[in-house]
Amino acid sequence: MPLNPTAVLHYELLLRGGEIADGTGAPLTAGDIGITGGRIRLLAPGTAATADQVVDVSGLVVTPGFIDAHTHSDETTLNGTGDEQAHAAVLQGVTVEVCGNCGDSAFPGPYPDFAAFADAHASVGRANHLASLVGHGTLRAAVVGHAARPATAAELAEMCEVLDRDFTAGAAGLSTGLIYTPGSYADTAEVTALATVAARHRKPYVTHLRDEMSRVEEALAEAVAIAQASGAPLHVSHHKTAGKYGWGGTERTLPRLERLRAEGMDLTCDVYPYTAASTALAAMLPPWAHDGGPERLLERLRDAGERARMRTAIAEGVPGWENTVGNGGWDRISVAGAARHRALQGRTIADIAEERGADALDVVAELLLAEDGDVTIISHSMREDDVQRVLRTPFAMIGSDGVPKPGLPHPRWAGTFARVLGHYARDLQLLSIQEAVRKMTGATAARFNLVGRGVVRDGAHADLVVLDPATVADRATFAEPLLTPVGIHMVLVAGEVVVRDGAVTGARPGRVLAC
Repeated sequence: MPLNPTAVLHYELLLRGGEIADGTGAPLTAGDIGITGGRIRLLAPGTAATADQVVDVSGLVVTPGFIDAHTHSDETTLNGTGDEQAHAAVLQGVTVEVCGNCGDSAFPGPYPDFAAFADAHASVGRANHLASLVGHGTLRAAVVGHAARPATAAELAEMCEVLDRDFTAGAAGLSTGLIYTPGSYADTAEVTALATVAARHRKPYVTHLRDEMSRVEEALAEAVAIAQASGAPLHVSHHKTAGKYGWGGTERTLPRLERLRAEGMDLTCDVYPYTAASTALAAMLPPWAHDGGPERLLERLRDAGERARMRTAIAEGVPGWENTVGNGGWDRISVAGAARHRALQGRTIADIAEERGADALDVVAELLLAEDGDVTIISHSMREDDVQRVLRTPFAMIGSDGVPKPGLPHPRWAGTFARVLGHYARDLQLLSIQEAVRKMTGATAARFNLVGRGVVRDGAHADLVVLDPATVADRATFAEPLLTPVGIHMVLVAGEVVVRDGAVTGARPGRVLAC
C-alpha cells in the first residue's frame, strides 16, 4: 500500500542534514536517514518526520558501517584481551569484521564448528558484527595434524566434509596462509580440492599467498590456478610485494590481475595503508622447524645444532619458503608482543642482539622459549609506492590485517580506516572520499555476500558511520598503537548507537553473521 504523502513519519532515530556516501562510489548526496527496527529509510532533505531521537549531522558525512575485509580478531571478545583491544575496530567505524584469515580460524579448533563459534560470541555479546572464514591451516591441523606431509585421500575427504558443513552453517569462505605451517605443507592439489567445495557454495577462496616477496609472481600464479581449476572466486589477502627483492613488484602484479578481471575472472584483493606487516616471530623460522607442531619447534630451539641449521636456512634460503629475514634482515623485525619481556617490545631483534653481544638467531630462540612460542613482531618490509598502487586499484578493498594482541600491536588495528579517509583520500587525494568509502563498505559486502550491508539504501541494515571529512584522521602509532582516531562522531550497529563522540556506549547489538 503506498505511503500517504501527508502522513508524518516516525522513527526510533533520525539523522538530519548530512551528506550521504552510499557505499557504491556515487557522488555524495544530501538526505536524511530514518532508522526503525534496525533498518534504514532514506528521506529527502527536510522530509516531515518525527523520531524518539533526532541528531543534527549537518556538515558531516553519513556512510555505511565499515567492513574490515581482513582481521585476526576471532576470539578478541572471548579471551579476555580487554576492552581497549576489543573496541579498537568499532571506534574507527568498523561494524563488521571478517576474521578467520591467513588459514587460521577458531574452528574446527577451540570451537568444533561455525555454530559453536557463533554461540560463544552470542553468550558474551559484541559491539559490532563478525563474519568468519574457515582457515585451511586450522582445518588441516584438526584432521591431519602438524606433520610435514601430504594429506591422505581419506584425510582430504574429511576436510572437505567439515568445510561443507561450516559453509552450510554460514562461514564466509575458505582462507589459506601458505607461508604458515601446517598450511604450507599442503600442495596445490589439496588446496584446489578444498576451494572446489567453496565454489559449490559460491564462496571465495581467500589466500595469503605462498610468497609475497621475491617469488610473489609465482605464488600469485598458483592462487590463480587454484581459483580457475576450482571455479571459486579469488580474493588475495593484503596484496603486497615485500622485501628488498620484491619492491616495485606491484607494477607487474596489478596489471596481471587487471587482465584476468578483464577476461572475466572474479578476482579481488585487500590492502592495509602501512609499509609494515605483523605476524608471529616463529614464522621467521623455516618450515621444517615447525614439523610436528609448536612443542616440537620449542624442542628444536633448545638444541644448538638445530639452531645452527635454522641460521643456515635463513642465510641460504629453503626452496619454496618465503624467507622474510633473508629478504630484509633482523634490523627490520621488531618485537610487538612478548608478555614476559615487555621491555623488549618496540625494539628490533638486531638491536637486542647487539646489546647482548649475541647472535640474532640465539636471541630469537631464547625469547620464543621464554614466551612458550607466543611472540608477535612487526616487519618493516614494504615500500610506499607499492602500497599506494594497491590502494588506488579499483578492485582492492580495505582490510586492516589487525592482530589484536597485548603489547605494542601494529597500529593498523586502530587506525586503518581513518588513515585511508584522512591521509590518503583527503590529504594526498589518492582517491575520492566516496571511492574510499566504497572500498571499505559496498565492495567488501559484495565480496563476502553480506546482504543488505555496505550500502545506504531503503531497507538496508542500519550499520552506519557519521564522520567529519575535514578532520577524520588516525592517531595510532607504533609507540601508541591503540590511540583512537578523530573525526568519527557516531557509529551505529543494527540501529543502536555503539560509539558516540569517540567513546563506546556499552551497547552490544553485534553478532556473528551467516554469509
